Amino acid sequence: MIVFHFAGCSAPASSFKNLEPTPNKSFVDIFRWRFLGSRDDWPDWVESKQYKPEIMRNHSTTEIMYSVVNHSTILIQWHGLNILTDPIYSERSSPLSWIGPKRVRKPGISFDDLPPIDLVLISHNHYDHLDLETLKRLQKRDNPEILIGLENGHLLRSEEIENYKEFDWWDSIDKGGLKITFVPARHWSARGLFDRKETLWGGFSLQDDQGTHVYFAGDTGYGNFFKKIVNILGPVHLSFLPIGAYAPRWFMKYHHMDPEDAIKAHKVIHSRRSVGVHFETFRLTDESYEAPRQTLNELWSKEVDPKSEFIAPEFGKTYTFKSIGNL
Repeated sequence: MIVFHFAGCSAPASSFKNLEPTPNKSFVDIFRWRFLGSRDDWPDWVESKQYKPEIMRNHSTTEIMYSVVNHSTILIQWHGLNILTDPIYSERSSPLSWIGPKRVRKPGISFDDLPPIDLVLISHNHYDHLDLETLKRLQKRDNPEILIGLENGHLLRSEEIENYKEFDWWDSIDKGGLKITFVPARHWSARGLFDRKETLWGGFSLQDDQGTHVYFAGDTGYGNFFKKIVNILGPVHLSFLPIGAYAPRWFMKYHHMDPEDAIKAHKVIHSRRSVGVHFETFRLTDESYEAPRQTLNELWSKEVDPKSEFIAPEFGKTYTFKSIGNL
């Protein structure tokens, strides 16, 4: 018997559920998408610059430095901590080294140029977000603490990765002046054919005692959980929202936001600055390589809100965000 429960309940589960009804796709749906649909063009390779990150040397609490490395991998430097989200440096997003989505560009920051990493935030166990080879490299070099959703520890332990902590939705931990909370997302988990939704997925909220709120959404479709996050944890000042891997909409809309959904989320969470992620790295779905950035820029150009911004970043470049106390 399969036991379903909403994350937030303490009972063990063999299958997790989203807060809102989210239909599963059948094999017929998958066949229709993969073999009867059409895919826009992607380049085989994109020449791109690699940056050396600017390093926060004064343990500043008054500003946040961040660099989107690629896909959903973000280096966040704040309160003296070097935090890395969903790190993937592998050539492919796949269980196999010879087949599966292959990166079309170098990471914006090379692995060797990363500063010592203190914390790793893992949103869920899909291969483009939980990359075991990168986690093992980080463990060998820095041994950072890994924060991850419930029931993911089995996989990490199987690879002799021991420095981790599992979270249910709304669980929190205090680290270096930051309160870090695992929050809901509208998505799913699986690394094979028969383990769908057996491990928990989500995003991360980071807050300091000055009231600054940083939000990493992970991988998600649009949903009412955005409003719930704001109601419980307060408005967001700096957010990282996925804008890619969204076509075709009939198949992807419940699990992946498009730029229009991301702008809606930006408004609901009252974000001062939103940064697009989850695009231009691995070809996962049917939209073109250029579409997420171009569509976001076109839609945002029609918005009139001098108090907020939504950018598609240059990968690897270091950006600075002043904390709420300095706004």
